[in-house]
Amino acid sequence: MPWIWLGGAIVAEVVATTSLKLSEGFTRPIPSAVVAVGYLTAFVLLSQSLNRGMDLGVAYGVWAATGIALVAAIGALFLGESLTWVQVGGIALVIGGVMALEMGGAR
Repeated sequence: MPWIWLGGAIVAEVVATTSLKLSEGFTRPIPSAVVAVGYLTAFVLLSQSLNRGMDLGVAYGVWAATGIALVAAIGALFLGESLTWVQVGGIALVIGGVMALEMGGAR
């Protein structure tokens, strides 16, 4: 069950971060409101996954790595941003580090 809460937190954070770009420095009201609601939702859902027994390091690592990968992909696919092979490699290293954190904590 903590993983479901974490998944929701990741989705909310990715939506909020994407909307941050679309808010154009908080000059557009609707994307700006989505940023505020999205980040608040992300932290509430993250706290629920922690409250239900997920380790902080694992939760934050998975949240951050997945968020980085998804936001980079959204930027490249939909917002006209570049994504070099070096950046893709960096994202893969971050994901690999989170996987090592998770596997190292296995009992």
